[in-house]
Amino acid sequence: MRTLVYSLQTAFKSLWHEKWINFLTILSIGTSLLILSAFVGVTLNADSVLKRWAKSFGLVVYLDNTLNRKAEDRLKDFFQQDPDVLEVKYISKDRAIRELHEILGTNASILEELEGNPLPSSFELRLRRELLKPEIVKRKAGEIKQINGVEDVQYGEKWLSSLNTLSKAMKIIAAFLGCAIFTAVIFISYNTIKIFFFARRHEIETLKLLGATRSFIRLPFLIEGLFIGIFGGIISCLALFGVQSLIVYKGADILPSIRAIIVSLPVQAYILVPLAGAFMSLIGSFIAVGKIKY
Repeated sequence: MRTLVYSLQTAFKSLWHEKWINFLTILSIGTSLLILSAFVGVTLNADSVLKRWAKSFGLVVYLDNTLNRKAEDRLKDFFQQDPDVLEVKYISKDRAIRELHEILGTNASILEELEGNPLPSSFELRLRRELLKPEIVKRKAGEIKQINGVEDVQYGEKWLSSLNTLSKAMKIIAAFLGCAIFTAVIFISYNTIKIFFFARRHEIETLKLLGATRSFIRLPFLIEGLFIGIFGGIISCLALFGVQSLIVYKGADILPSIRAIIVSLPVQAYILVPLAGAFMSLIGSFIAVGKIKY
């Protein structure tokens, strides 16, 4: 217990005595964690947009004009029994032309030149979210197109592929960035503790002559590294919260819908970031005291 009390006192004295070096170290760690947290937040928001869009994504199945209503009903029953399909929506020819009139608005007069109703009946199929991968959707669309009575199948192939690629790329970059920042924080802590160790070398020599153990000498440096990481994480969280609040509240003046679009990091993230900073810094400190001979 006395060893822990001594180590805590020594660590806090060193934090205050070397306050400028510690401040720069904490700021460096905080900036690194802020960059990682911000990118994770962007990735989370991109994923959220993809999931929201996925709820309305579907295949549009255009039917052959020669089909009668009975044949269309059979197709509807077939799609409703498909385990991959969550929802089936039937769009009749009459409804399709009415919707086109509404979309064209004042320009709807051009439709009067058409003979009859050229639009086919169709089904809008909403697939299960876990199936919304370009290769799976493409295969599903190909299978449906082979069904008798189906004229064509359309969906946002390029849009789906782009979103899927973007989501994967951001996750890979986030993982790479996480590894890079993990290494950077360890390196920063390692060098800082080495400096402190060198500055206190005479005090350490005295402790050795008095019979102090290696653990007794090491512990204050490890505790100091731990607190540096925690403070860096706290600064990162405060900065992240400030930036996010600024985007949400000030950005709402420019884009009112931004509050509905932006997804905030969960509360657990604001606890995890300081803990991650402490863990990374502790590893760097442990490596530093382990490599120095005394």
